Amino acid sequence: MNTIKKALGILWLLLGPVITYFLFAGAVHNIDPDGKKDINNPVIWIIIITIFLPIAIGLMIFGWYALKGEYSKKIADQ
Repeated sequence: MNTIKKALGILWLLLGPVITYFLFAGAVHNIDPDGKKDINNPVIWIIIITIFLPIAIGLMIFGWYALKGEYSKKIADQ
């Protein structure tokens, strides 16, 4: 079980930067001052990035602790 936790920790560590990249790439691709749709509005992208960037950072922190083995300690050991 600890091996699975550490493997998932690596996955979450890698998933955080990938999500961040796709957030900013989607914003750069979709923001268009001449566009008429809501997705072309930069305010919408600021809101999306503001919400999902802390989630991506949290994934990386969670992955770091899983990789270090912090979640494999028992309560009696503390």
